Amino acid sequence: MSSLPLSETAPVVGDVFGRPLKSLRLSVTDRCNLRCKYCMPEEDYTWLPRETILSFEELATLTDLFTELGVDKVRLTGGEPLLRKDLPIFVRMLTRNRRIKDIALTTNGVLMADQAEALHYAGLHRVTVSLDTLRPDRFRALTRRDMHRQVLEGIDAVVRAGFQNLKLDTVAIKGFNDDELADLIEYGKHVSAEVRFIEYMDVGGATEWSMDKVLSRAEILDRLSRRYGPVEPVIEESSAPAQRFTLPDGTTFGIIASTTSPFCATCDRSRLTADGLWYLCLYAKDGIDLRAPLRAGVSRDDLIALIRAGWRQRKDRGAEERKALERFGLREARLIEIERLREDPHLEMHARGG
Repeated sequence: MSSLPLSETAPVVGDVFGRPLKSLRLSVTDRCNLRCKYCMPEEDYTWLPRETILSFEELATLTDLFTELGVDKVRLTGGEPLLRKDLPIFVRMLTRNRRIKDIALTTNGVLMADQAEALHYAGLHRVTVSLDTLRPDRFRALTRRDMHRQVLEGIDAVVRAGFQNLKLDTVAIKGFNDDELADLIEYGKHVSAEVRFIEYMDVGGATEWSMDKVLSRAEILDRLSRRYGPVEPVIEESSAPAQRFTLPDGTTFGIIASTTSPFCATCDRSRLTADGLWYLCLYAKDGIDLRAPLRAGVSRDDLIALIRAGWRQRKDRGAEERKALERFGLREARLIEIERLREDPHLEMHARGG
């Protein structure tokens, strides 16, 4: 992987709608140590063949190419990224690329207690931990694993390691954790973290999804305002998926309203799977294979041209298209039937970083 001069800037590449290529989600593994029902509907899976998984060097090379086209934010995902051995080594490799302004990690937190310090030392900038409930019994029912204590210990380790801007992601589901909104806000205050509530999405793997289970942004704001008083939006220019709000005491939190208020118009994110398929949208059914040309020795310029052409042709507006089905009474139909998920593991959210 080459080191880039601090002064060098990359050209901006826009898609069909002018959306820039800025943010890359890198899945370093499809494996996960939890089985969250909104992501992984089955207990057993056909995992991606190990020989197809990109090495750290290959991932770094592809990331380097993306940054030449404008990417300056990288988020490490999975599956569960901490299952990838020696992840701090890869973080250090990414820090050599001076075009990357932000290296973040999304994790379920189970293994974070043992790795937080090493990741911080390696140069990781930010951490987001998934925390859908503060109740161990609910955690067990949702994840089919008894690891709630380890998640909380992982969050504590993130704080001790010195990470700033810790975020906690909560998928808000009616009838499951919708009575914990304020409790999660209070826990966030305790650990100096910003909580982000995510509307339950009908993505691949969410085979139990229904609109009746979606706790909307409007409902979340109503419940929190009844508890805390007036909630004010934070006015800021950002392509981040979360809209941020402030409570009367100054506490901020976010809501990712992908289901009821899609933000496709400002989406600058794409996803690279652990085996090198590049997806231009979370809802995309097909990806662009970057592993095959990389391993075949295709030149750097040709790989860059492939990525540039792929993004320039991008017209994905997956969440908006799913919402549009409401007009025809078709929204309750599953995005992908479980039979297709079994046939193609790339359609699962745990394989493409959610």
